[in-house]
Amino acid sequence: MKKAIIAMSGGVDSSVAAYLCKKQGYECIGATMRLFTNDQISLKTEKSCCSEDDVDDAKSVAKRLGMAHYVFNFTDEFEKKVIEKFVRSYEEGATPNPCIDCNRYLKFEKLFQRMKELGFDYVVTGHYARIEEENGRFLLKKSVDERKDQSYVLYSMTQSQLAHTLFPLGGMTKEETRKIAEENGFVNAKKHDSQDICFVPDGDYASFIESYRDTKYKDGNFVDKDGNVLGTHKGIIRYTIGQRKGLGLSLPAPMYVLKKDIEKNEVVLCSDSELFSSELDVCDVNWIAFDIPPESFYAKVKIRYNQKEQPAKITVSGESMVHIEFETPQRAIAKGQAAVFYDGDTVLGGGTII
Repeated sequence: MKKAIIAMSGGVDSSVAAYLCKKQGYECIGATMRLFTNDQISLKTEKSCCSEDDVDDAKSVAKRLGMAHYVFNFTDEFEKKVIEKFVRSYEEGATPNPCIDCNRYLKFEKLFQRMKELGFDYVVTGHYARIEEENGRFLLKKSVDERKDQSYVLYSMTQSQLAHTLFPLGGMTKEETRKIAEENGFVNAKKHDSQDICFVPDGDYASFIESYRDTKYKDGNFVDKDGNVLGTHKGIIRYTIGQRKGLGLSLPAPMYVLKKDIEKNEVVLCSDSELFSSELDVCDVNWIAFDIPPESFYAKVKIRYNQKEQPAKITVSGESMVHIEFETPQRAIAKGQAAVFYDGDTVLGGGTII
């Protein structure tokens, strides 16, 4: 009998993933990753995905399914690989995606390592994505429910990880998932999906960063592309590419954040039309669909989680680097976000925008 370790966050998706694995005959245990303590992030409430309530929900479902449940303490690794990188990225003018780093370094590195140490065969998560084997190669594909598809945040997975990972929800809709949870009396059947960064549950990432660093970031100038001063900003970490609201300026026409100059401590503003660009460069590329990619090829590229992928030419420009030319200009391309390459519903690979 194959053995599976279920990553149980306490939410409905991972709970139903556990149920489906049990139903398919796997020997299962549940594992909740403790990623941070409230003290680490100066959190005064239990409103986060690592709260005791979430652990209790995961334990309740595991007990109902007749599974053992464990809590693994990965707080040190999460702080180093996710929180610290998140803070440093904003300090360097980038816009990070901590969910990608959590999947990469925690679920499919630390938990994957624990799976092998325990002699298990698979890590199971509640992601909406699919894994299929074709001609001896494991491919990552979009979920059947494109509204919930999470393949974008999984582009860094390796062949070894894909071979030993199960996504039971990849062929289901969210409605079907909740129906299974309700039919089985799961305590979290109607639990809302988490929308925020788990370690910034109130969404105020700038205050979190200042608290984490125990510092106040200096005011500086808003400037236009010609360097003309337009006003004063309240710390460079508070602004993201394409932002219009919350600038605190009274201007004759709407202006948006174009880029951030860390050395000068300036936020550069522009008109909406000037936010569009046809080209970008990507580093730290991970290829899933092939070992060695073609020198150049056409595919569709997604540059943020909630965006529809767009046609582009991809050219390999160096080791683990590509240059992307879009057929039509794209708005507010942000350094630090992921660019993920698709052929239909298949993920070819992806990397970090620089």
